[in-house]
Amino acid sequence: MKILFLSPAAQLGGAERVLLDMIASVHPALPAGSEIHLIALADGPLVEAARALRVQTQVLPMPAPLSRLGDSAAEGNCFRFGWLALRTTPSLTGYVKQLRRAVRAIDPDIIHSNGIKTHVLSRFIVGATPHAKLIWHIHDLLGQRAVVGKLLRRFASRTDLAIAISHAVADDIRNALPGVRVELLLNATDIDHFSPGDGNAPELDCLAGFEHRDDVIRVGLVATYARWKGHDVFLDAAARALAANERPELRFYIVGGPIYETAGSQFSRAELVEQAKRLGIADHVGFVDFLADPVQAYRALDIVVHASTRPEPFGRTIVEAMSCGRAVIISRAGGAAELFDDGVDAIGITPGDAQQLAEKILKQAKEKAVRDSLGVAARATAATRFDRKRLGPQLFRMYLQIRKMFGPL
Repeated sequence: MKILFLSPAAQLGGAERVLLDMIASVHPALPAGSEIHLIALADGPLVEAARALRVQTQVLPMPAPLSRLGDSAAEGNCFRFGWLALRTTPSLTGYVKQLRRAVRAIDPDIIHSNGIKTHVLSRFIVGATPHAKLIWHIHDLLGQRAVVGKLLRRFASRTDLAIAISHAVADDIRNALPGVRVELLLNATDIDHFSPGDGNAPELDCLAGFEHRDDVIRVGLVATYARWKGHDVFLDAAARALAANERPELRFYIVGGPIYETAGSQFSRAELVEQAKRLGIADHVGFVDFLADPVQAYRALDIVVHASTRPEPFGRTIVEAMSCGRAVIISRAGGAAELFDDGVDAIGITPGDAQQLAEKILKQAKEKAVRDSLGVAARATAATRFDRKRLGPQLFRMYLQIRKMFGPL
């Protein structure tokens, strides 16, 4: 069996980490002689990581106008999106031909697309190998993506299966893409790697520009700079918590960066620094660049915050932090709400409620025994529900199923 993964991005965001977990897990589940290929539409850490997993990988960089096209660039306006799309047509035509040649040379049995831009492009290239079955692995709530949702609905007729990463995403796909077969495959993580342990707090402090101290509580948000990830809410909550707090001293860490190319979709570091200054908390907030492996950051933090302001399709950082045995505060909506038992293995808050977030941070900061209890329960949940060892057998069964349904093995 030949599996071809398509990835529009090569930085290590959530969807790309999911892809690496799938590759690592499915490899031993495939029959002897099987091949795994990856075509990445940009160069970056994903490519190196995939090659380390013995994946036959090639990079076909997207033309710049195409890489910047998306809902954010179009400001959610269908007419603006259409105008921007027309401007990319000359680049798109030549690029599709290049992709079709690459796919034809691989001649895969399964084309497994891992992002919206490759979902769109796969509509034009699946015919390069008529026997190949097409899977869209959907990491987004399409109902939140007005333009892209409509576009995918138009292009979904050649899709044999849509994989949903949560029940919330599965329900959303059924509504947005009627008639497309949907299967649930919860994200997972490497629980042997993301595990409890002593974090390197001095290193994290150094990266954040702080002088190291042992007598502080470290509160962190680990996320890309996507605007809906709630960095502004986190900073607002930090200001409220600092204003109300005397002991123990609180420090706040924003770990991540702007890793995607779609125009208008992300905060800049300068915007977040300016907000911290405006709130009068710049001395208490440290910024750490994107970490290819955030495990040491999770371990060094006492409290991990997930602050997304709109429903989260899944919430991978939540699972990673839980797997590391951290006390996690979670914006309770969408797929994120499915990951925990409120008050048992994590704490839930209303999305966008900075005051509520500040109150939960203060409570966790002052009660170490509660933090420790949450961390132990969080680790147990991660080990039971989110071990990536289950991904390979589940994914291989899906591959076999669509081959049996739609063509010979």
